[in-house]
Amino acid sequence: MRKFLINVNGNSYEVEVEEIGNNIQRPAPVQTTPPAPVKEPTPAPKVEEKKEIEVSAGQEIVAAPMPGNIWKILVAEGQEVKEGDNLLILEAMKMENEILAPRDGKVASIVTKEGLAVNTGDQLVIIE
Repeated sequence: MRKFLINVNGNSYEVEVEEIGNNIQRPAPVQTTPPAPVKEPTPAPKVEEKKEIEVSAGQEIVAAPMPGNIWKILVAEGQEVKEGDNLLILEAMKMENEILAPRDGKVASIVTKEGLAVNTGDQLVIIE
């Protein structure tokens, strides 16, 4: 008996083959392992499109100072804020970074949401 490794459609099978010469003998049935089920490729994760909002006169964009994930939003649209108030917490490099209001005003729009990954410069909040 000789053993061979045979590849069929990306699956490997080990088979035994008996050599026969002038003696004709019936070989024992060869057991092979059933082919492994084909795994369906997993779909790519859905990437959320980030909204880019144009601001009007008197409004100011608060942008992400570094890449990270929005951990918690601490304000609501229409809320009055003072300069230095916490707007949200950005988790970056295993640290919680407070994003502060640059000036007094009212939150006109929250452009991001909790759990969203952001890059440097992405819009987070608009203050008017």
